[in-house]
Amino acid sequence: MRLLLTTSKGIEDLAKVEVEGLLSKLGVPFRVEERPLGVEGRVLAEVGKAFYTDEKGRKRELSVATYLNERSRLLHRVIVKIASGRFEGIGEDEPEAALQRIENFVSELPVERYVKVSESFAVRSFRKGEHEITSVDIAKTVGKAIFDRLSRFGTPKVNLDHPAVIFRAELVGETFFLGIDTTGDSSLHKRPWRVYDHPAHLKASIANALIELAKPDAGSFIDPFCGSGTIPIELALRDYSGRIVCLEKYRKHLRGAEMNALSAGVHDKIEFILGDATRLGEHVESVDFAVSNLPYGLKIGRKSMMPKLYMDFFAELAKVLEKRGVFITTEKGAIEKAIEENGFKITHHRLIGHGGLMVHTYVIE
Repeated sequence: MRLLLTTSKGIEDLAKVEVEGLLSKLGVPFRVEERPLGVEGRVLAEVGKAFYTDEKGRKRELSVATYLNERSRLLHRVIVKIASGRFEGIGEDEPEAALQRIENFVSELPVERYVKVSESFAVRSFRKGEHEITSVDIAKTVGKAIFDRLSRFGTPKVNLDHPAVIFRAELVGETFFLGIDTTGDSSLHKRPWRVYDHPAHLKASIANALIELAKPDAGSFIDPFCGSGTIPIELALRDYSGRIVCLEKYRKHLRGAEMNALSAGVHDKIEFILGDATRLGEHVESVDFAVSNLPYGLKIGRKSMMPKLYMDFFAELAKVLEKRGVFITTEKGAIEKAIEENGFKITHHRLIGHGGLMVHTYVIE
């Protein structure tokens, strides 16, 4: 089985390591590849059949897709891959020609192996790059090709709202993927515990990537700009044994973070403190790990405030941080100056796709 796994751009390596760890527990052969065909935000896993023993002692096949959907913290979608192909020059094609190429490709695929004619289906599409066609065009074209193919075996059923089977068609640059989306219409990063939305909340997948970069070892942990609590909540859901502090300047957001923590069932594992991160030393004497999605101009509309805010915060952080910090922001100049002038060393830097932006991610010690 080949599984196309989606995640945030820039954390494919972390997702690969997570998937390898999960698959190794199944005792089956597997191979995991980052950025298949050069497509960012994608991981490809080739996995052998896995089995389990039910309560009556019978050997049954385990759905690896379901297994990953239930256990992954970094993935967005788990798609059973049907086929992929490179469409050279499709970005320059006229719409009719581009869609015809896609239709011809899909019409030759044995989609009847993945959906019964008696089952309803729909196509969800994704497109990225410079093309003369839209994602809606792709969905319609792929849907027609699948319908025509299945018509050889009976009368296909299309249900756009509540399909039994979801085909996912993706055109990224010149690369086309088709598969069965086992995750459904709601991405895995949209956690069911989220009942309060901060206007600039972090995707749970990225929150977990930051946690992986911090490598917390049961020491004390703080998110000094916790917002709606995504990072502390995701850490608590890992059964983290160390102290977890959620510090937030605005009471509304802190209450929202508490609501989310209650929904996630981890409220008792987190300390919620109303306070200003630029006065961090007043709230904690020392902390081993600090991880946060820092405020930045595009989110709060006050870009001119950032240099002073960052300088004041990192000056305070220097008084209390014992081991490691991980922070993301778009404000590259401001954060690097604040890090350097307050005696920290950047040990790792990467760009991560978030909210349509590529944000800078720093690990400091």
